[in-house]
Amino acid sequence: MRIYKVGGAVRDRLLGIPVADIDRVVVGATTEEMLAKGFRPVGADFPVFLHPKTGEEYALARTERKSGRGYGGFTFHASPEVTLEEDLIRRDLTINAMAEDDQQNVTDPYHGQRDLEARILRHVSPAFAEDPLRVLRVARFAARYSGLGFTVAAETLDLMRQLSESGELQALTAERSWKEISRALMEDRPQVFIEVLRACGALKVLMPEIDALFGVPQPETHHPEIDTGAHTLSVLEQAAKHEQPLTVRWACLLHDLGKGLTPEDEWPRHIAHEFKGLKLIKAVNERFKAPRDCQELALLVGEFHTHGHRAQELKPSTLLELLQRFDVYRRPQRFEEFIAACEMDARGRKGLEERSYPQADYLRGAANAARSVEVQPLLEKGFKGPELGEAIKRERLKALKAYKEKA
Repeated sequence: MRIYKVGGAVRDRLLGIPVADIDRVVVGATTEEMLAKGFRPVGADFPVFLHPKTGEEYALARTERKSGRGYGGFTFHASPEVTLEEDLIRRDLTINAMAEDDQQNVTDPYHGQRDLEARILRHVSPAFAEDPLRVLRVARFAARYSGLGFTVAAETLDLMRQLSESGELQALTAERSWKEISRALMEDRPQVFIEVLRACGALKVLMPEIDALFGVPQPETHHPEIDTGAHTLSVLEQAAKHEQPLTVRWACLLHDLGKGLTPEDEWPRHIAHEFKGLKLIKAVNERFKAPRDCQELALLVGEFHTHGHRAQELKPSTLLELLQRFDVYRRPQRFEEFIAACEMDARGRKGLEERSYPQADYLRGAANAARSVEVQPLLEKGFKGPELGEAIKRERLKALKAYKEKA
């Protein structure tokens, strides 16, 4: 029995960056031997075990063969005869197909170290094209490592293009797709994820609503970058720079989908794009079964981001309606995330990345003014039921009028 660290643990140590997860592979062992040593089985599809003391995962070396469509369409074979090299060749990228023993001696049959030095993301073998999930994984690795100078090898991009054209991407489950998308959006350069998907044709298949934004112009006075797709990538870039949470990044990605529906003869204006985009945002949300908080914020940002930009111009009654829609009294965090998404949208414009966004503080002040209205005095006056609701609304409107006059 020989045990090796594999994959990301080896890759990141060689890159000199912190190692987050450690995967181990066991060569020359049987399931019975692992059980005899106290390891606990957890793998449903193939033999994975938890260490009896540390709880870390150990997987038996295995080979795999394509047997159906999609990410799950594989049969696995694990036995003591499977070599380390046979286990490594089934992995996606050469930089993930290295192993090391306890003395940090590296086994590198597919030249991962060479590609690390050259800053190349390259597939290990032609079997790469058997797993459609790898299109998303490579794009995610590009988002993670592009800051270190990594790019996708041309021949790997070709295989990704073939996968995108094959219909295999449609076989991916919503859960697996969302796992990769959400992880990619939380990388340092999430815009690179979208760029790589677009370069290999996968964006058109997975998110045609976003792909449709490229080549659609906007008024240059408001958007010096002009192209709506380029603007969306810039907004995503700003969200990452400002370390926004996943909910905000997802909303930033989807906020302008309505502009993809504008007829060409109306370009570069996009009248009512906020409302037109809602059905598209809903469709993307449902396609990937995004978590509820991501879905809700994306829809609200899509509908109201221009309200955010025009906050200081809004009538008190419109401001009150906005605050009511966000339920700022019970869900203050969601309104904060809306403000953040609006600010990222404003900063995601060429040459305007550092411009201040006074609307943020104005909206926070408005929310505080509305929240300052106390219910108890109204109860003491005898208001109850629907009448109480109307009385609270009137008082909040008064508070917002006073706030607007002072601001």
